[in-house]
Amino acid sequence: MNCPIKELRWRRRKEARPSELTAAALDLFVEKGYAATRLEEVAARAGVSKGTLYLYFDSKEALFKAVVREGLVPLLEEGETLVAQSNAPADELFRAIVARWWEAVGDSPIGGIPKLIFAEARNFPEIARFYAEEVIERGKRLMAAALRRGIESGEFRPFDPEVMVHIVFAPLMMRLIWKHSLDCCGVTDVPIDAYLRESTELMLRGLRRDPCGTRSEVP
Repeated sequence: MNCPIKELRWRRRKEARPSELTAAALDLFVEKGYAATRLEEVAARAGVSKGTLYLYFDSKEALFKAVVREGLVPLLEEGETLVAQSNAPADELFRAIVARWWEAVGDSPIGGIPKLIFAEARNFPEIARFYAEEVIERGKRLMAAALRRGIESGEFRPFDPEVMVHIVFAPLMMRLIWKHSLDCCGVTDVPIDAYLRESTELMLRGLRRDPCGTRSEVP
């Protein structure tokens, strides 16, 4: 071999550190919020020195952006590919997007990030703008494309997709916020599968074309 085993192990460990740091940062951001999380705490939880953390991230803002890009951007890319390539009926595509979003966000620690943004956006507008541009706007475009396909195929009634994305995301975001806040107080005991099933079906009933064939135009 060209290099000793010790060197190989060291290199593997060095390459793994950025993901270890973002994982530790995600845990702390969700637990404590953006303002209260300190970089030395992130380093300690990841098992490295603060100096090592600065080799990869020069600020808390840079670390936060890495957490978002690592945890949420791949999901958006996946959704964009699904919408671009799927030939499924519009309602099936809609269900798939909702189910996958909850699986990847609602059922994982990254789901605490939207609640953090809502809570701290006014105090940290720079991270709020970043999140809006990298996640919210991209997610809105993805869902609007799926809705627009349903309108064009005649499966959905005419409506403004740019408006509707806010309406269809609202119950999902509300449930996500509750999970990371009021659920600790036992405010709701509705099983999440029942919540997703009923809210998705309720939304689809409002999106579908009138079975009698009435298609009033958007004013």
